Amino acid sequence: MIRAHVDNALMFVDTLAEDLPFDRAIDTYIRVMGIAEPLASTVATRTLVVLGQDLVPYRRRAREGTEHTDDDNRPKLRLDEASDGRSRIRRA
Repeated sequence: MIRAHVDNALMFVDTLAEDLPFDRAIDTYIRVMGIAEPLASTVATRTLVVLGQDLVPYRRRAREGTEHTDDDNRPKLRLDEASDGRSRIRRA
């Protein structure tokens, strides 16, 4: 029964991917189906685990494809820009 709910929740997430973030899609599935606790938590957790397993191997393959990490390929961190923008607004 749990596996059926997880499979259906995954289809729900996939179908609504353009309209809802995955976490809201899972919550919506559980609410619409009327799944009570503790089954609801189990279904949500296992659905998230399956989604995570789909992402992690992809990231590992991507890392293994490049033998060294080149910092030039990473986007520039812009941590100070928000505070710089606030200080410019105050001075203006």
